[in-house]
Amino acid sequence: MAQAYVHCRNSKDSIAMNRPIVQCPDGVTLVGGGPVTKAELALALAIAPLVVAADGGADRALAAGIMPEAVVGDFDSISARARAAIPAARQHVIAEQATTDFDKALRSVDAPFVLALGFAGARIDHGLAVLNGLVRHRDRLCLLVGPRDVVFHAPPRLELQMRVGDRLSLFPLARVTGRSAGLKWPIDGLDFAPDGMIGTSNRVVARRVVLEMDTAGMLVILPRNRLQAALTALRPEWSPRAG
Repeated sequence: MAQAYVHCRNSKDSIAMNRPIVQCPDGVTLVGGGPVTKAELALALAIAPLVVAADGGADRALAAGIMPEAVVGDFDSISARARAAIPAARQHVIAEQATTDFDKALRSVDAPFVLALGFAGARIDHGLAVLNGLVRHRDRLCLLVGPRDVVFHAPPRLELQMRVGDRLSLFPLARVTGRSAGLKWPIDGLDFAPDGMIGTSNRVVARRVVLEMDTAGMLVILPRNRLQAALTALRPEWSPRAG
């Protein structure tokens, strides 16, 4: 069972000391206020059993019988019932409105990786903000787990063990070029951009897939059942047995 270390009792202390609210040597499951299925939650908790909630995600966690290690956000969507049920020391209000609750929570967690649930399938503007956060906070490894997909920011080089026929999509949030091996449609020589070329619904044609990106800004989208393959590629020291 992962152990977390809560350094700060409020966001002012956290900002002043420039330290995370939750520090964990293993992965963390971050729960948002959007829809979260039992299958998504079971998948994430089997890998990262320590739970942090982003604002209204606290209600989602409590409804599933889980007491979050910490709740982070501006607290405009958490219910009064959840606030009463969760110890005050675990509630961390960050009142600024320049960033989303996902952003606030992600930058408040220091862990090898974060699995984010309840951020896909809700409002489109919130979903786009989360994708923006994956790129802006690419120094913090976060995988967005949705009903059908897992999404993460592409590192400079990524080697995945996949199954032939798997779907692999690439979506740029900046101008990006790169190279690939193991895809039906190679990306070599293509100039990707949010308002130009995108890489939706490519197909895996070899078990070993290699992606190389020349700059930051590319999102990789895999089927949700390839979450462990993504984690193994992004954190080589991690393994399903260790997780």
